[in-house]
Amino acid sequence: MYSELSKQLQELAALPADRPMCMPGAFYSDSSQFQHEAATVLRRGWHCLGRVDEVPEPGDYFATQLLNEPLIVVRQSNGEVAVLANVCRHRGMPLAEGRGQTKRFVCSYHAWAYDLDGALMRAARMKNAGFDAKKCGLHRHNVHIWNGFIYVNLDADAAPFEYPELDALLANYESESFRLVHVAEEIWNTNWKCLVENFMEGYHLSVVHPETLHGYTPTGLARKLLGGDGFTSYAANYPKNIPSRGYGAPGLTDDERLRSTLFSVFPTQVASQAASLLVSISIFPLNAGQIRVKWTMSAYGDDLDDETIASRIALWENVNREDREKLERMQVALNSAHALSGPLAEDNYEGTIRDFQLWLAKQDRAQCVA
Repeated sequence: MYSELSKQLQELAALPADRPMCMPGAFYSDSSQFQHEAATVLRRGWHCLGRVDEVPEPGDYFATQLLNEPLIVVRQSNGEVAVLANVCRHRGMPLAEGRGQTKRFVCSYHAWAYDLDGALMRAARMKNAGFDAKKCGLHRHNVHIWNGFIYVNLDADAAPFEYPELDALLANYESESFRLVHVAEEIWNTNWKCLVENFMEGYHLSVVHPETLHGYTPTGLARKLLGGDGFTSYAANYPKNIPSRGYGAPGLTDDERLRSTLFSVFPTQVASQAASLLVSISIFPLNAGQIRVKWTMSAYGDDLDDETIASRIALWENVNREDREKLERMQVALNSAHALSGPLAEDNYEGTIRDFQLWLAKQDRAQCVA
């Protein structure tokens, strides 16, 4: 099944730019396809785990899991953020769960203790002649901080995290200075690629979100922005007669204040950057038809008061619910033999899906060469 889907992906990627088509349902529902992705494009990709101000002080941490890897995100004593393997080097017990504050990580099984850097501090009663504490530290994953986001890559030979065009697109917003105001997680019964594609196209806005989004980001005003190797973006433009939604950073242009700049860092982060509000969704694929979704909301300085922030959280909860309902219904139908490849809308509405498709095809080609 995978080889046939791989062939179809390359064929669709080779279509003329003015005749784009989406992938068939099996691309989103087949378990062998998911296993292939988990071992390749997902394993090698940079994944957003959250915001740096989730761990503001040394010793602050939260535990998470990406694919089959349990992780600890921790602020170290030197102020840097690290991502450690949440696996005791003795016999594999997880060291942390949830989130909290600590001076060290102590295994609940045999009390091996590790410092915030992952170095083994203590292993009681270890008289094994082959035991070397210096070789028993926790694995440190590749980590990168960008615009206040924490990214991890599970591949020891990870390609650098470099998106200069996206840097320029977002520079005026001062994303790194936004302060965290909300974090939530839930399980959605959909394929990870479906949520990437859904969030990154304006074609559905007025249909799926008539009360929540249509009034200030109608489909008709959506315009594709930059796309490149590993990312895509579009502008959800506001009608000029709506009330101000916050002033934001002083360097913003009028156009930037009158839109939400939506972007995706492939494979699994999608985000909406507005003048005063930054919402990011991190997608953690669990299987072909299920994901864990973590979304964060951050605000610019004191632009928005507590009441406004509470209303924005409620709005986004409704937006996410509306998307989730549609995607979970669609996931059931994607198992059908009649879920065939269909035509994509024009560039401003679904050109971002085409960007994602081309990137996935490129990653698949690289895997075949390797």
